[in-house]
Amino acid sequence: MKFDIITIFPEIFDSYFSESIIKRAQGAGFVDINIINLRDYTTDSHKTVDDTPYGGGAGMVMKVEPIYRAVGSIISNFLRRGGPISNEFSNSNSKISKPDNVCIILFSAKGKRYTQQDAVRLSKYENIIMICGRYEGVDERVIEHIADEEISIGDFVLTGGEIPAMVVVDSITRLIPGVLGNSESIVAESHSEEQYLEYPQYTKPEYFSGWKVPEVLLSGNHKKISVWREDSSKSVK
Repeated sequence: MKFDIITIFPEIFDSYFSESIIKRAQGAGFVDINIINLRDYTTDSHKTVDDTPYGGGAGMVMKVEPIYRAVGSIISNFLRRGGPISNEFSNSNSKISKPDNVCIILFSAKGKRYTQQDAVRLSKYENIIMICGRYEGVDERVIEHIADEEISIGDFVLTGGEIPAMVVVDSITRLIPGVLGNSESIVAESHSEEQYLEYPQYTKPEYFSGWKVPEVLLSGNHKKISVWREDSSKSVK
């Protein structure tokens, strides 16, 4: 699985992707994470990635051209063709030309709410390109002609798409076979495909400050434990 993340703040990702499961997944070759600085795809000396909105209004809007060039370069590299993709569709209503096993995501507060089922679905792709918005948003032509999906991680507004990108990378990476040591962990986790929140977990000590671990978990009776865990799981439907 290859993740390409387009951002104007590439350093934000350094710490998160260099620790724990994500670090090990990269080291073992399960995932390849490529951070792209959008400013590298501008054409002016100031490396401008935004401009004022047509029709007036507050804030700045991210420009379509550098995003188009960045995505085109990624797809060209994916296809090993070496050059930029054709812009023959730029005056039409067409979507950007790309292979079926590549998905382009734009993070936006007005996007579809991201769920575990989306993580499972997206994990089937070979390459996921993520566009991290900033400012007042992005030129609508990015949504109309470049992005396959608009995704939101919740009903709140963030400063940019970098945190959602980390969320998506993390949630997909842990689904890749071999990344987690115990495959049962994926099945049992909260928000698995069965749509239940995971049962309560306890560890040593058995007693702490008057708080005791449920007796059934100490019984050694696996059938009773299984029933207790099933009863303790909460439906999220």
